[in-house]
Amino acid sequence: MTRVRWSILAALFAAGAAVAETTSERGARLYERHCAACHSRDLRGSAHGAPLVGPSFLAAWGMREATELLTYTRHNMPPRNAAALSTADHAAIVAFLLERNRAAGADGPLMAGIAAVEELAAEGASEAWESAAAIDAIARSKGGFQNRPLETFRPVSEAELAHPEPGDWLHWRRTWNGWGYSPLAQINRRNVRRLHLAWSIVMRPGSNQGTPLVRDGVMFLTHPDNVIQALDAASGELIWEYRYPYPDDARKLGGPTRNIALFGERLFLATYDAALVAVDARTGEELWRAEKADYRQGYTHSAGPVVAGGVVVSGINGCERFTGQGCFITGHDPETGRELWRLSTIAAPGQPGGDTWGGQPAELRAGGDTWIAGSYDPDLDLFYIGTSQAKPWVASSRGMTVDDEALYTNATLALRPRTGELVWYFQHVPGETLDMETGFERVLVDRDGQRLLLTVGKDGLLWKLDRRTGAFLQVADLLGQDLFAAIDPASGRVTYREDIRGAKLGDPMRVCPGIYGGHNWQATAYDPHRTLLVVPLHGLCSQMVGRPVELAPGGGGYGGVSSTWIDPRTEGNSGILTARRIEDLAEVWTHRQRALILTGVLTTAGGLAFVGDLDRYFKAFDLDTGEVLWQTRLPAPPHGYPISFSAGGRQFIAVQTGIGVFRAMTAELFPEIHQPTGGEALFVFALSE
Repeated sequence: MTRVRWSILAALFAAGAAVAETTSERGARLYERHCAACHSRDLRGSAHGAPLVGPSFLAAWGMREATELLTYTRHNMPPRNAAALSTADHAAIVAFLLERNRAAGADGPLMAGIAAVEELAAEGASEAWESAAAIDAIARSKGGFQNRPLETFRPVSEAELAHPEPGDWLHWRRTWNGWGYSPLAQINRRNVRRLHLAWSIVMRPGSNQGTPLVRDGVMFLTHPDNVIQALDAASGELIWEYRYPYPDDARKLGGPTRNIALFGERLFLATYDAALVAVDARTGEELWRAEKADYRQGYTHSAGPVVAGGVVVSGINGCERFTGQGCFITGHDPETGRELWRLSTIAAPGQPGGDTWGGQPAELRAGGDTWIAGSYDPDLDLFYIGTSQAKPWVASSRGMTVDDEALYTNATLALRPRTGELVWYFQHVPGETLDMETGFERVLVDRDGQRLLLTVGKDGLLWKLDRRTGAFLQVADLLGQDLFAAIDPASGRVTYREDIRGAKLGDPMRVCPGIYGGHNWQATAYDPHRTLLVVPLHGLCSQMVGRPVELAPGGGGYGGVSSTWIDPRTEGNSGILTARRIEDLAEVWTHRQRALILTGVLTTAGGLAFVGDLDRYFKAFDLDTGEVLWQTRLPAPPHGYPISFSAGGRQFIAVQTGIGVFRAMTAELFPEIHQPTGGEALFVFALSE
């Protein structure tokens, strides 16, 4: 071995020979790796994991022994993968949880067991392992790649955003109207069986729910970790890479970044730490950064911006805490990053809609997150976006009832993108109380003289609105929901079952579909030739139980504990893809399978619909019949939003892999399906030549 190699190894071993971690440090590190994606880095819980600090956690565990909590985690956490951690690892995590609760003022039997748990953790600690880990971390940080500029990049105009070239994918769903449709037809129903892998690339670890953009044969790929890469879309060759340096505690829910925006010579990224950044599309250099909120109050982003009317429009997440501000939508100048306007999704006292919060003061109003990017109609100059429910989830946890509408949560909002003016709103489920929002994609379609907006909620209700006025037109129940006792066919007004209306803290509410959907972030797609909306659905049910939260500034949270099971009406086939006619929302065909569908839908002019599922299959369906025409099995479950583009005269289909926080649920419900952890990558397919 050369002297240089020996010197490198010596340096690595020296770096790894640091003082061994304390139990608390080790527990924090293990928690970050195995638990934080679902339970959040601040331990306050999320839609995918219960809080592990505060009143809700202590209500369940405060009067029990610490060893009982350790036994529970050893057998159940991470879901279906508890053996990945040793007893000492589990003990270190539990010790970390207990210390955090004690620091927050907790006392009682559970806290009394910290010393015993720490002793178990210490018995399994290994300084040698830490040295190996340090060496691995240093090795991974090395690399010799140098960014190269895109010499021939053409700026993207507003006209091109309105009407992209057929081979480009310039928006989250390709076009402002949210169709998720490609006009390319080189790959079609006759030849799709010749589809094969053209190239692939490994991606950063995390919840891989992104959407690549493509311009003139260059792909801009967004990774978990707030990383963007520019790649040759025909070959996968890396051109440049941008890494946003976010604070460690800013990443939530495995770090999904569902989309970026492209306009002029700039890419726009909404960051984990509640900021917007502009990146030079030619070089990957950061041009400006605009902070929208203090991430230390929980604010973050899962969806990115949309450039509408020449303005960078984006919402925000992480609004479950009582901060006095709640969630909001902003418009920013694309040249400078200057904030042009801000619209709160929480109506304040004394303002329109402010009297719909059960008399709660402004500082005790939370929620209204925007989890998904919006759509834009340039002719009407209206930007449409969906908001999620009020927080905490359960009305009784927030000191309210389901009769308190809590505007402007769980609604479709129509805004002027240049001013932020709220032109109209339609609230889908007033006073929502089950974590069952209608906050996903908005699909804009013109049909028979009508300008339509269509959207689907977790409850499986498909809504049709007049996008000029927000007037209700029609609603279709895609799954046979049992949440609502009645839906007014004239107004669309829903009425909860009586037991849900009267539920108090601690009362279980069992419903189908459940909190994972129904429908979720996996977006629908439209086929303009057949006037079909293709909708991915989940045949799942859930129980929600409201828990107490601190009704004071800084308090709040999700305030609910849930469990999920497969809807027995599906007979085990809980992965559902259905095609509906736009005219009357009637069913054309429905495909059912065991494995859940985990990607958005891509439709193409070749008569195909592409989706990926939990069982690692990526499939092409015949849009006329729903028949599976082609499938391939990937190393990990497909995720994110498939796209189609052209480069070098060839049509390509691309999909990302790497399951995120859904695995906490799917590993329990589908134990016979192998669900590897990791596996984040991009796979790009083309016809064999």
